[in-house]
Amino acid sequence: MKKATLLVLFLLAGLTARAQPDETIKLVTDFFPEAKTQVLVVGTFHFDYPNLDVYKTVESDQIDVLQEPKKSEVTELVNYIKNFRPTKIAIEAFPEWKAGEKLREYKAGAHRDKRDERYQLAFRIADELNLDTVYSIDSWSFDDELAKLDTAFFKAFYDGFDFQSDDPFEARFRTLLGYEDKLPARMSLLDYFKRINARDSHQLGYGVYLVGDFKLDGHRGADILSVWWYNRNLRIFRKLQDITEGPNDRILLVFGNGHAAILRQLLECSPEYEFVEFESLK
Repeated sequence: MKKATLLVLFLLAGLTARAQPDETIKLVTDFFPEAKTQVLVVGTFHFDYPNLDVYKTVESDQIDVLQEPKKSEVTELVNYIKNFRPTKIAIEAFPEWKAGEKLREYKAGAHRDKRDERYQLAFRIADELNLDTVYSIDSWSFDDELAKLDTAFFKAFYDGFDFQSDDPFEARFRTLLGYEDKLPARMSLLDYFKRINARDSHQLGYGVYLVGDFKLDGHRGADILSVWWYNRNLRIFRKLQDITEGPNDRILLVFGNGHAAILRQLLECSPEYEFVEFESLK
């Protein structure tokens, strides 16, 4: 065969090869299982108002979930959350709170007069859905362990970290939090929970930690946040992984809404979990 003919055939073969459609490009998500463990995070305020957080709720803004109309609104909220059909429930509590023992007592009729959301929401849902376990997955932060190694360093490290900054954005957050504190008395609890568990509320709930004292000299505010608040929620997430058995789990988390803001971020980024929007329940 002449060289010219061979050259033509070679060129035609190349064109034919290039004309073939490329292999379908996979999505990054194609490398992970489609079935994920569904998690519903119910961010809440503390029904019994222990006021242990930096921002306190004044007595005039506090509601009583044991009295009408809020008592009936708790029932409406519980019934709404039950639509998620959780197979496991985890709460903001440490092991020494003895959730298992308290749940057994609750099932026997005790603790019904306590305003704490762990009883009014988590235990009530566990009882009504015949779940025999409630998991305590709260955690202390890494800074507690570091402080024991060098108390003097950590005292200086935290100097000025008191949420009393004159940052104008922190002032805006104080105004927002004061406004939010008044809403449980003005709205139904279900509507209020839909409000505070919406994406924009969670984003700002984390954003409050990114202004004010976060801007302390150099990287100090950022370092404090990383070993304190963000670390605490990473540890909570790690405990969530410990109680997760697989995609057949449907896990309900009942936590203060400040935690919910970061837990949303972690769950949405994780290949193991599907974050369930609170307002999506039917």
